[in-house]
Amino acid sequence: MTRRKRHRSRQYSKKASSKVGRAVHEMKKGTLKSGRSGKQVKSRKQAIAIGLSEARKAGAKVPSR
Repeated sequence: MTRRKRHRSRQYSKKASSKVGRAVHEMKKGTLKSGRSGKQVKSRKQAIAIGLSEARKAGAKVPSR
């Protein structure tokens, strides 16, 4: 039996990963604010979510929520 490598397309685009990276960087610096309230983001997961939503708005390839 031979094993075949399964080829999958990239789940997130480069644009999406750069948006997420920028959001996490801003969170670490302390300048990333959340939506309406404008409170400072402290959670890494929240920073990633903000980056992904920005990427969706920009039209990058990102899976749905």
